[in-house]
Parts: sequence; C-alpha cells; structure tokens
Amino acid sequence: MSDIQGTGAGRLAGRLALVTGASRGIGFAVAKRFAAEGAHVVATARTVGGLEELDDTVKAAGGSITLAPLDLMDLDQIDVLGASLYQRFQKLDILVGNAGSLGRLTPMAHADPKEWERVFRLNVHANQRLIRSLDAVLRQSDAGRAIFVTSGAAAGEKPFWAAYGASKAALDTLVKTYAEETRKTNLRVNLISPGPVATQMRAAAYPGEDPADLTQPDELAGLFVDLADPACVRHGEAVRFGD
Repeated sequence: MSDIQGTGAGRLAGRLALVTGASRGIGFAVAKRFAAEGAHVVATARTVGGLEELDDTVKAAGGSITLAPLDLMDLDQIDVLGASLYQRFQKLDILVGNAGSLGRLTPMAHADPKEWERVFRLNVHANQRLIRSLDAVLRQSDAGRAIFVTSGAAAGEKPFWAAYGASKAALDTLVKTYAEETRKTNLRVNLISPGPVATQMRAAAYPGEDPADLTQPDELAGLFVDLADPACVRHGEAVRFGD
C-alpha cells in the first residue's frame, strides 16, 4: 500500500507531487503551496541546504514532504526515479519540471560549446528523461498531471539568449508532443510561461532590476495548483501567467 500522507485537506489532498528545482525560487514556492493544498511533496534539487529549508517550512505549516537530493545533470540518476516512486508509493499524481539553467548570455557566434551543451542537458534532456522514467507511474494515477516551466525566450526574439531560448523552444516541442501522445489517457500535460519573476536566474540576467517590481514566486503557485488539480481539463497548452 502507498504511504502517502498529505494534510487531508485542500485541492491536492492525498496527491503525490514531484517538484524539480525545489530548493529555491519558483520550485520552492510551488512545493510549499502544494503541501499546503494537501499533497505529499517529493522535492528534488542539487542544493541540500535549500531543500532542508523547504522541509522546515513545510513541516512547520503541518505539511508532508520527502526530500530527494538529485543532480538532474546526471541523467542516469533520473532513470531510477520511476522505479523508486513505484516501489514506495505505487503512483505519481503530479510532476513539475521546473529546474532550468540560463547559461551565459552571449552572441551565438561566441557561445562556448560546453556551456551550450550544459544548458540543453538540463533544460531539455533532463526533462525528456523525467518523462521517460515517470510516465509509467503517472499513468498509475487516476488523474496524472505533468507541468513544465517554459519561457517567452522560446520565441527567439531576444539577442544573446540563444542557448536558453533554443532549449526552451525544444522543451515546448517535447512537452506538446508528449501531450499528443497522452491525449486519450488520464494525463493532462501542460507548460507554464511565468514571465518576469523575482528569482536568482532573473537577477543574473537583469542585475539592475528591482525584484520588488517583479512577480514573486509565491504569486505563481496558484496557477500550478490549477493545472495540478484532478479537475483540470487543460491539455497540451502553454499557459502564460496573468492571462
């Protein structure tokens, strides 16, 4: 039997949610909100300190969480996730593919090949491996939900953003294809484009901005709940925050 222990209340009560990049920013906020909505959260990230802070925050609020330190750049580690989740929980209700890398903003002709490959490894290849590893356990859910974080940079209209933008465009195609492949199942697969958000990644790209003028990560969390809700019918969409 599953040992999922949510809070018993909220829109995600009794659901099991895996959130990548959960140690800070959007992932931290989403994991916290999911737990508040009754989900048991499996939080993954490389930064153990950030995960421990999340653990303290969730448990202080009466939520339920499991920490799973994981470097998504090590693609082989991702392959064991599905089996581990099935062995312990027998299913996965919600996947949030949030972890991402900005890389260096530079003219495309000057891009370092190794840096380019690192950005694609995390933003594209890791998410493909997550789908490959977790598809079977998502299908065990009565209402599986997969949500991935994209960006307006995928449109290719930002000079110097080639690596990040191209990787997000590839992610968009990957996720929309997965949505088509699962259209006749209980899964609902969508993308979220959050816009300018006060995160470390945004600060690295725009160091002169005042983060107080931007959307805060906690403000986004409600949209993730909407798409994670078993009642959600949206599928194959790229949902922009604020629309």
